[in-house]
Amino acid sequence: MEIKINHSKQWSTHMPMLIRSLELSSGDVVEVGGGLFSTPILHWYCKLHKRKLITYENEPTFFEFAKKFQSPGHRVRLIKNWDDMDFKTHRGLVFIDHHPNERRTVDIINFKNSADYIVIHDTEKPEKYGYDAIWEHFKYTLTWKDCRPWTSVVSNFKELNNLSKLI
Repeated sequence: MEIKINHSKQWSTHMPMLIRSLELSSGDVVEVGGGLFSTPILHWYCKLHKRKLITYENEPTFFEFAKKFQSPGHRVRLIKNWDDMDFKTHRGLVFIDHHPNERRTVDIINFKNSADYIVIHDTEKPEKYGYDAIWEHFKYTLTWKDCRPWTSVVSNFKELNNLSKLI
């Protein structure tokens, strides 16, 4: 089965903030929306640092790609209902980059009290994803605007001063 996935640069602009947030965080990692760039980097980083990773995906094409990385430390779940994700278990990092667009805001808010860092891709278009509704829920916010699409990090637990060195 051939998987057709866009592998343009725009799909990788989250990598600097994602990698830096991984370096600053500890504990389990959740990827909400698998991808050509995020799934491999999260998989190998977590494997090297002995951190558990779970990837949730609802689109069959991305699920087929992500499940190739499944291992004892990396669970990959095809999810029909995003409400079935575990929002209560504390996580070191959650990466948000899934569809449908309007679901991102819901899930960011759902993780606000259980994730040290939430890395959010595509924040240059708040109207597309409803991001204007999330900022007030977080004590700390930072947006990296070096390239489009922008990537933001939010937290209620960790100051983001060390991330600002990228900006």
